[in-house]
Amino acid sequence: MALVYASRHPERVKAMVLTASSGLYENAFGGSFPRREDKEFIRRKVALTFHDPKFATDELVEECYETVNDKGRLIRILSLAKSAIRHNMAKELPKMTMPVCLIWGRQDTITPPEVAEEFHALLPHSELHWIDACAHAPMMEQPEQFNALLGTWLERTLGPSSAGHAHAAG
Repeated sequence: MALVYASRHPERVKAMVLTASSGLYENAFGGSFPRREDKEFIRRKVALTFHDPKFATDELVEECYETVNDKGRLIRILSLAKSAIRHNMAKELPKMTMPVCLIWGRQDTITPPEVAEEFHALLPHSELHWIDACAHAPMMEQPEQFNALLGTWLERTLGPSSAGHAHAAG
């Protein structure tokens, strides 16, 4: 959504942060539709989001299970996911001249490292930061490192007052 908004309203976007972003490629469900009634299937798919499966907590699995079993929520999520996959942004990215911070988990299998490299190559004013031992959700799996990278980038890019807000995000 941020990419589409930035492409349509670049004058309103001072800077942008992308983490494991859709827009070029995404392997959302590994080619399979989630079986709503199968909690173990949900657990395995949630685990793919993380490098360390310990982050696929019972609470998170339960939240995802409830989401995919709520027909209205599921339809909205699938609609957003399909929209992100349909809207390949490769032609738009070179036109985005705002500073962009890319923070990526080096072990991301949903939007793999080569996707981060492609974003970095296509966005004229981007910085790419890697977090190791981390997959698709760096802000959840490595929050301290994520917030440190983001805080430093925000302070350097937008000034000292902006970094304090980033540290509260974790």
